[in-house]
Amino acid sequence: MTPIDIENINVSAFDPMPSPAEILKRLPLSAQAARTVMRGREALRNILERKDHRLFVVVGPCSIHDPLAGIDYARRLKTLSEEVGDTLCLVMRVYFEKPRTTTGWKGFINDPDMNDSFSVDQGMKKARQFLLDVAELGLAVGTEALDPISPQYLGDLMAWTAIGARTTESQTHREIASGLSTPVGFKNATSGDVDIAINAIISSSRPHSFLGINSQGRTSIVRTRGNRYGHVVLRGGDTRPNYDTVSVQMTEQALIKAKLPANIVIDCSHANSYKKPELQPLVMTDVVNQVRLGNKSLVGVMIESNLIAGNQPIPADRAQLKYGCSVTDACIDWETTEKMLREAAAQLRDVLPMRHR
Repeated sequence: MTPIDIENINVSAFDPMPSPAEILKRLPLSAQAARTVMRGREALRNILERKDHRLFVVVGPCSIHDPLAGIDYARRLKTLSEEVGDTLCLVMRVYFEKPRTTTGWKGFINDPDMNDSFSVDQGMKKARQFLLDVAELGLAVGTEALDPISPQYLGDLMAWTAIGARTTESQTHREIASGLSTPVGFKNATSGDVDIAINAIISSSRPHSFLGINSQGRTSIVRTRGNRYGHVVLRGGDTRPNYDTVSVQMTEQALIKAKLPANIVIDCSHANSYKKPELQPLVMTDVVNQVRLGNKSLVGVMIESNLIAGNQPIPADRAQLKYGCSVTDACIDWETTEKMLREAAAQLRDVLPMRHR
């Protein structure tokens, strides 16, 4: 028996991929983009350390599939951020990778043409170009770390990272988080279990050594220092919300018991709104009220928002796609987003400066 009979039986091909260094050379980080990223990271670290009184808001499309509509959204969000920036630190949600329960479109990097051609090399280049364009506007971005290799290609452009509900328990993703240069939000499990996220924060705060790639694309032993800016993201679970006062207080107590900072972010979408986007403003209102009533642990929120409300299936004729409408989870529209954030800023403007005194 030859090796070919027992190796890679279910692999049809190994297509070459440009190394991170090659793509970064073609699409380098400009001085303006670097300033945007560094300012964004510093603001988030300061919020988590109570040096900045603001709440941070990770807001944007469930996923990016049309860069033109994405930049349109980014320009609007940048303008709004200048209006509410004294109270809310806005970070654009830019998700290129989508975990699937069974099958479905896996995101812009995996299949940028949305036709099962899976031009991952082109998807990575286009994703990086999009991030550069947003950073040039002066707007910080956040994403979900799903593929363990992607941060080598895109990590220099990120200000915040989420580890999703399906991967918070994954050792691979805890190890990745320990080496990321951004603050990292760990979501509770889809079951609603918060202890999994707390364990992930503890794990990622420690040094790790694991297999990965370096900037030249060579397999390497990655050795990390640990990330001390992990925090919990409550997103509900088992179709039950957990943004309420009791759930937040129980999470605070669990964090304190684990000797961790009581930093909690509320995801207004997913199980917290029963996957009904029209309920996201109600979740946001509840969070604002908790802060106004004296809560000190809520440091941020997440919102799924797009130019047009709802979502759409991916049509066979891509020309039939509705501009600015999600192809993954349903979102609120831009007008609702503006209203939510302006009202939150107005309600919190006089409260937040006094919260940690």
